[in-house]
This record gives sequence, structure tokens and C-alpha cells, in this order.
Amino acid sequence: MKKLLIAACIGLFASVASAQMLINGAGATFPQPIYTKWFDQYSKIDTSVRFNYQGIGSGGGQKQILAETVDFGASDGPMSDENISKAPRTLWHIPTVAGAVVVSYNLPGNPALKLDGPTLANIYLGKVTKWNDAAIASQNSGVNLPDQDIVVVHRSDGSGTSYIFTDYLSNVSSDWKAKVGKNTSVNWPAGLGGKGNAGVTGQIKQSPGAIGYVELAYAKQNSLPYADMKNSSGVYITPSIDSVVEALATATIPEDFRFSMVNAPGEKAYPIAGATWILVYQQQKDATKGKKLVEFLKWAYVDGEKMAASLDYAPLPASVQERVLKRIAQITY
Repeated sequence: MKKLLIAACIGLFASVASAQMLINGAGATFPQPIYTKWFDQYSKIDTSVRFNYQGIGSGGGQKQILAETVDFGASDGPMSDENISKAPRTLWHIPTVAGAVVVSYNLPGNPALKLDGPTLANIYLGKVTKWNDAAIASQNSGVNLPDQDIVVVHRSDGSGTSYIFTDYLSNVSSDWKAKVGKNTSVNWPAGLGGKGNAGVTGQIKQSPGAIGYVELAYAKQNSLPYADMKNSSGVYITPSIDSVVEALATATIPEDFRFSMVNAPGEKAYPIAGATWILVYQQQKDATKGKKLVEFLKWAYVDGEKMAASLDYAPLPASVQERVLKRIAQITY
């Protein structure tokens, strides 16, 4: 009898699991911590659906949604006009949260550091190669900087985090803008590559003298130090939810929701900040999946945004949330 009961329970669980609808997504690793939380929480609200999200980088997310091999993509860099033109149907950017890209490092004692944009650009251009270089030392009076080579770390995959970072460097360095520019993937003048925010985090941790850029949540979770960055008002700002909110408040957000918020004006704004987007087709091919995806997106804006701060993301302003909810309501299936 006991064996029969166990067998029946296993059969019940198997039938429930098989009855669940699977919604597939892929793309940015920048928002992966909060998306993972959203998917987990939502599966308790709607047990008929579960999400499979692959953090393969924003470039991969854009490619997969264009190829329609996933139900939604995710990107921290807005798609270019050229890429959008390749879409078989109208493809929309749905902004979800904003966050900080922080400059982390691996130095003896991991002292608190301050950096400005031009110096950071010159480090990544391979022009500033030692930690005790005058350009760094002049901003860090009293800090014992070692006579140690700087090991530059960057993303090896197509990355929205890279887009935000290179967008910022292009804003603060004409040399960077001319030689490298901004994109999800660029020809890096120097350094080691790491796949995803997790890969860059790993490279920083295992490479003495390293410097790299990661999303704030990854730096915090891995106890990495990160620099205060000099903003457009000349103030050194610590990356935080509040300083990202300050930057987001200044952003001009157009009708298609593609915008940049790097090097924002305002004394309290953190300069290397950006939004992240879910990429969805306005006309969903699968009516049942489309309905479930729309229901999830509506929940994310009503309830999911409240979870942003707990994972070091900035929620979108209420006025923007209202605009996005109207856009979500226009998705057809």
C-alpha cells in the first residue's frame, strides 16, 4: 500500500511538472539575479508556468530573439536600428530596472579608491599600466598604491554591461570614442576576457592587480571592493541604489524606451549606470504563451519592482512604470 501511495505521488508530481508551460528567455547577465528572483516568486503565484532563463550576455539575447529561438530576449544595451530592422515583426524594448556598473579591483588590502573617467579610459586603452601611476595617485592621497602592473579585465562575450561601460568611456574620453567606441562587443585594446558578470568577477578575484567592471550585485555578493567614480559635476560618488536613482531621474526616455543614462548630470548621480530591457514581439506567435508572458510582465511591474532594491537595483520611476504597463497591454496574442 505504501509503495502504491509513493508511486501515485510521483506520478502526480510528474504530471504537474509536464503540464507546466515553459517560457524560454536568454540574454543579459546584468539583471540575472533579479530575474531569477522574479521567476521563482512568480512560479508560486502561477503554478502552470515556469521560466528557463539563460544568462548568455546581451548580444546573445538579441540574436536569439531575432531568430525566435526564445520567447523573450534580455539586453542591457538597447538594440541598434540596424538590428531592429532584422526583426520579422515589431520588436519592443520593455525596460525593467536600472543598475550600476562598478569598477572593481584586486589590490593588497583592497583600499578604497577614487577614479575619474579619463583615467579609467586610459587604463583600458593600455596607457596607464601601473597602480602607482600619477594619474591614479593624484586622486588617492594617503593611499599606499603598489608599484604593480594593472591587469585589465573585460567581458569576452557580447554584453550589455560592456555596452554601458563603453558608452560611459565614450562620453568621457574622445580618445576612447575615436579608437574603440561603444557596443555590446568591442575590440579591446588590452586585457583578459571573462564570460558574463560572473566570469569577470572570477578573473578579478584570481588575478592580483586586476581591474574590471561588473554589475553592483555581483561585486557585493563576491565581497569585491569598488571605486567611487567622479561624476559630471566633479563629485566622487559611491555606486548605490540611491545614486542610480539620481541618475535615472535625469534620463530622457523616448516613446520606444531606448535610452542612455551614463554620465548623468546632478551632484548625487553615479556616472556608470544603465537600464536593462526585456525584448518581446508586439505580436506573439503562440497565443497561450503570449498570454502567460503578458501576465508575468504585468506582475513584474506591479509587484516585482518592489523587490529591486533588495538586490541592489533601482526600480523605474512610477511615471515610467505607468507608461510601460500601457505598452505591455498592447502586446497581442
